[in-house]
Amino acid sequence: MVELASGPAGPDRPVTADQLAQAQGIPPKFLESILLQLRRGGVVNAQRGPEGGYWLARPAADISLADVIRVIDGPLANVRGQRPETVGYQGTARALQEVWIALRASEREILDLVRVADVASGELPERVRELTADPAAWV
Repeated sequence: MVELASGPAGPDRPVTADQLAQAQGIPPKFLESILLQLRRGGVVNAQRGPEGGYWLARPAADISLADVIRVIDGPLANVRGQRPETVGYQGTARALQEVWIALRASEREILDLVRVADVASGELPERVRELTADPAAWV
């Protein structure tokens, strides 16, 4: 997605899967399956043929990282394959459900905030810079 956002892609200049795979060091067959999911999820467009390739379906500033992850992996946070609000714990472990929900809310905060355009430009939102400024975040 970031390669598409930072390249010359557009409906008139799509980027091939091979170009994307080479730019990011991703096996082409693996990337093809991801691109298919992204196309089905409505975040990229595709065109077949000698002039074919992929481009963003909407401006990079309108696509959050959460949008991309949800298309590829589904809900942002799950516990044992279930949404946190449906996982119940008994007895003294009961508060764990709130921990999982808080974790999901924290993950959403960042992934909904950061746009593909932010990553492509290297200019991340202030909240991300605040969190990464803490040395403890890196260990």
